[in-house]
Amino acid sequence: MRRFAAVLLRSFLQGLLILSPIAITAYVIYTVFSSVDNLVPYVPRGVGFFIIVTVVTIIGYLGTRFFVGRLLFDGFDYLMERTPGIKYIYTSIKDVLDSFVGDKKRFNKPVWVCVNQNPEIWRVGFMTQRDLASQGMQGKVAVYMPHAYAISGWVIVVEEKYIKRMTKMNAAEAMKFAVSGGITSREDEKTHEREQPKEA
Repeated sequence: MRRFAAVLLRSFLQGLLILSPIAITAYVIYTVFSSVDNLVPYVPRGVGFFIIVTVVTIIGYLGTRFFVGRLLFDGFDYLMERTPGIKYIYTSIKDVLDSFVGDKKRFNKPVWVCVNQNPEIWRVGFMTQRDLASQGMQGKVAVYMPHAYAISGWVIVVEEKYIKRMTKMNAAEAMKFAVSGGITSREDEKTHEREQPKEA
């Protein structure tokens, strides 16, 4: 009886491990969909989401393809960056978003950072400033190091000799490696791909 109960418990926990990522992903997608859909009131379910996505896509297209659209958005950007009080919030959010997905994104130079020499300890980072001479820090660089299982991180200033450029991982792979706590790697993904059954 005790062995049967242990099998049931083990099976239940295994089921949780299998279903939890699926359930959490579905919940996040549903929450985002509902939040965006509710921005447009008095329309059938799903129509609001379609309207918002369409409007955002059109704005993105006009803001990058046409001179008049770019001029309007640049003017709005200029106004927001010079409005007292609002400018600090606006520029902070804009800089963070641009760092990740904008044309001026900074998290595209993954590096290994030596944070301790005896014993030797290396961490994953992203070089965000190559030259800090203007800040009175000659010969030093700024490196952002993300936390594992979090969206936060911290910035350190080190001499360039303590960093080593990554050659085996691109920026996306390096971020995934750091945020996953080092669990995910390219070798794991290759092994997983080899283990997948091939279609007939």
